[in-house]
Amino acid sequence: MEVLNLARLQFAVTTSLHFLFVIVTLGLAPFVAFMQTRYAITGKPVHERMTKFWGQIYVINYAVGIVTGLLLEFQFGLNWTGLTAYTGNIFGAPLAMETLVAFFLDSTFLGMWIFGWGRLPKAVHLLLFYLVTITAYVSAFWIIVANGYMQHPVGDVVENGVARLADLSALLTNPNALAALKHVVAAALLIGGYLIAGVSAWHLRRDTGDRDLHGRALRLGLLVSFAAAWFTSIMGFQQADLVARTQPSKGVVIQPSKLQELGVPGPTGDLAAAGGPPTWIKSFFSWMLTVGEIYQYIGLIFVLLLIGKFIERRRLVLRLLTWMIPIPFTAVVSGWLVREVGRQPWAVYGRLKTADAVAPLSFGPVLASLVVFTALYVVCVLTDWYLIARYARRGPDGVVLGRTMADLEPHERQESVSPAY
Repeated sequence: MEVLNLARLQFAVTTSLHFLFVIVTLGLAPFVAFMQTRYAITGKPVHERMTKFWGQIYVINYAVGIVTGLLLEFQFGLNWTGLTAYTGNIFGAPLAMETLVAFFLDSTFLGMWIFGWGRLPKAVHLLLFYLVTITAYVSAFWIIVANGYMQHPVGDVVENGVARLADLSALLTNPNALAALKHVVAAALLIGGYLIAGVSAWHLRRDTGDRDLHGRALRLGLLVSFAAAWFTSIMGFQQADLVARTQPSKGVVIQPSKLQELGVPGPTGDLAAAGGPPTWIKSFFSWMLTVGEIYQYIGLIFVLLLIGKFIERRRLVLRLLTWMIPIPFTAVVSGWLVREVGRQPWAVYGRLKTADAVAPLSFGPVLASLVVFTALYVVCVLTDWYLIARYARRGPDGVVLGRTMADLEPHERQESVSPAY
């Protein structure tokens, strides 16, 4: 295997696994904000317990996700110096803003929210989580702006083989970035909704208590995810038209009929000479579409079953909801692979080939970094899933968010300082 392929494999592994954390963060934040808003308005304890329960799961995912984000930035600079040399003047501003928002503002607001329970006025404490949610989405926007340039370079001029920013507004309003952002946001809400619904269904099926809390969460998750499934599909089809026009070499592989429908010629000139992406991305594209359609129509059935709380009394349906938690994750990873692998052999579509973007490293160091980074990411993912599953099974009674050491029972104090926590 060549150095280029090793570097590409490493980037695929790290970005795909990191994306799992990002999508959960974006998916859960609006739900937690809504739950806390209900608590601030009504003062009902059930809404406070919902907020703490799902807020704790959000915090777990966020904390481990920060680690994977730092590792991603490190390996990006390690293996892709050719890309940074070409696009550094373009990426500098978006990535600097993302770092400022994600690692300073977002984490600061979240820390104040975590330690502000019972210490800050309700309105101020609620405002903090709204800021957490906003900064999470702003961070995602800056990342997608940078990625959108790689997909469809706009707002720049090329001087001496280096791209320089010429029009900031064109970069920020890149249609490829904005379409992707809308698609990702809708998909995140779909995933967040089914995560909440699936966990709530697990508790309702086992009758672990707090049926009112889990019933409310189940209804909220299913209603939002049903709407999100349709918006995900709509935004996806909008992207299909855009891909056909701006990335014909990708369009030829995943949806050739779309090029004919829009009257777009296939790749010509340098694009045709460079070749195109591997044909296997068509399978991932098809899987993504299939999952989207399944969740659109089965979501309608679940929503209808909410009438009269019928769904809460059907153990088989509740079991199915829990089983459905991981499926949307496979769809978003498939979509990410189609987006990234689909522009090959270009790192910056039509401008910079991937072979010219990789760092001039020897085989050994790249292989070693691939093994190390893959191992670290696998550990992070398994740790995240273990902690989320552990605290999800415990339910609201196992929540430590917003509680001081004095509030904990003796056995809880011991567990709160254990390595597992």
